[in-house]
Amino acid sequence: MITIKNKSSIEKMEVAGKLLSQIMYQVAEIIVPDVSTLDIDLWIENKLKENGLISKAKGYRGYPCSTCISVNDEVVHGIPKKNKILKSGDLVKVDVCASWKGYCADMARCFFVNQKCSGQEEKFVSVAKSALNAGIEKAYPGNRLSDISSAIQLEVENNGYGIVRDFAGHGIGKNMHEDPEILNYGEPGKGPILRSGMTFAIEPMITLGDYNVYIADDGWTVKTRDKSLAAHVEDTILITDNGPRILTRLNDSRK
Repeated sequence: MITIKNKSSIEKMEVAGKLLSQIMYQVAEIIVPDVSTLDIDLWIENKLKENGLISKAKGYRGYPCSTCISVNDEVVHGIPKKNKILKSGDLVKVDVCASWKGYCADMARCFFVNQKCSGQEEKFVSVAKSALNAGIEKAYPGNRLSDISSAIQLEVENNGYGIVRDFAGHGIGKNMHEDPEILNYGEPGKGPILRSGMTFAIEPMITLGDYNVYIADDGWTVKTRDKSLAAHVEDTILITDNGPRILTRLNDSRK
């Protein structure tokens, strides 16, 4: 069942989203060569605590850290580690879900270490962002859930990239994962009708090569089978009578 959020719930999610997006905006400053992914995780964990936010990842099904940090061919759910050291040109995906007074916001962003990347890599990440925006643009009352999924897939595949099938976006609210599951592919016009007050975490996961993935031996980290580069971006949104409102951006720009 998809929960319709009341005014009080929405206000808490708005605060969670604003605080989390402010922290994520600062993360780029510490994603530099020779820093470990665990150092980044601990920095974010401290920022969450300073802002009254609680990580929803830490302890989830035994997950050990406050964030997921995935590098290069890692798609999602990368476990931060002291011996995973970043180098110039790495593509780093940082995924954080945190709650404020019991209500969650979830977001993910891509960063190139030293902001060094090829034109091909820059375009690749740009398409992940535009696919996220394309999906968000379909989150209007009266549309169907799969309209979001279809828009994401079209944007990704029209640019020649792969869209991961094994993982998906989700509803969000009191819990990090709520109904519905939001696929990043599929035909439009299917699934539940969207209504004002629904809150979703929409998160395209795309690959530079084939879209097939596997879970590494640590039981969490998802990697591309062909070792191609992967990108992952995510925002928490609220559906309103006037369309989607993005809760995890410092402004609601979809450019």
